[in-house]
Amino acid sequence: MAGYEYVSPEQLAGFDKYKYSAVDTNPLSLYIMHPFWNTIVKVFPTWLAPNLITFSGFLLVVFNFLLMAYFDPDFYASAPGHKHVPDWVWIVVGILNFIAYTLDGVDGKQARRTNSSTPLGELFDHGLDSWSCVYFVVTVYSIFGRGSTGVSVFVLYLLLWVVLFSFILSHWEKYNTGILFLPWGYDISQVTISFVYIVTAVVGVEAWYEPFLFNFLYRDLFTTMIIAWILWSPSDILEIHPRVFYFMVGTAFANITCQLIVCQMSSTRCPTLNWLLVPLFLVVLAVNSGIASSIENGLLYTLAAAFTVAHVHYGVRVVKQLSNHFQIYPFSLKKPNSD
Repeated sequence: MAGYEYVSPEQLAGFDKYKYSAVDTNPLSLYIMHPFWNTIVKVFPTWLAPNLITFSGFLLVVFNFLLMAYFDPDFYASAPGHKHVPDWVWIVVGILNFIAYTLDGVDGKQARRTNSSTPLGELFDHGLDSWSCVYFVVTVYSIFGRGSTGVSVFVLYLLLWVVLFSFILSHWEKYNTGILFLPWGYDISQVTISFVYIVTAVVGVEAWYEPFLFNFLYRDLFTTMIIAWILWSPSDILEIHPRVFYFMVGTAFANITCQLIVCQMSSTRCPTLNWLLVPLFLVVLAVNSGIASSIENGLLYTLAAAFTVAHVHYGVRVVKQLSNHFQIYPFSLKKPNSD
């Protein structure tokens, strides 16, 4: 599998013709964030590759996820009678979230500033954004938490899918129209949540709680299987391992989205099914039929690990393919044939 090629010759040829087109009408983005990013980008040296900025922002989001997983593994830290997350953690998470958001807004400007814009850069940026969705949403969940004053794990699952579908629908729209219409909610949510993390450290989590519920229609095959697993799980798997379950769903979603983005950017037909659906179907079938109910927890962890390895392998191979195709280094502005 080390040399497996995920991007077909037809798709590589399609990337050669690709032109970026996006529309951003968000007043917050246009009049506040873009001027701010235009100032911040001047701090970065011109030898710094935009993809390094993108990857650094992604690592900050992952770090926030891991930090909250340590202090709030089961999302009970905000519940009465449980040990709460230290105030300094909220402050760190809020600051790092805003830095990550800033880096995500600056990377494209750095690419244009250094005349190094390529389809690989856009794919790298949006591909990591698709995986960041689950890290971001699950980290935010710790503000509300579970318990008598919190939000149920299933409601959070619905919220997660609202975010995931909003992301993939914007790229599906681009797949059909050729134009990426940037959603208003992204900039508003990033600025707001970064502020909320810090304020939470000052006023406490109770001041920010308000019950909410989302009604969502599940039409996708992947979503149907996940819902079937949740509803008929012998051990109530979502209640026992919510963080791992969210991560598994978000990682599979990221892989599906990345394949859509590759097809969209290369003007090729999008595949109907993703191969990750096969092991997921087998696990759901085995667990819900009672065949493997006794090892349900182990199967969840195995599936999450397998999806992670598969997605990382996919990402590394696609980046390598496009780097070779465009004769560039992914994390350096130096040309491969230069001295």
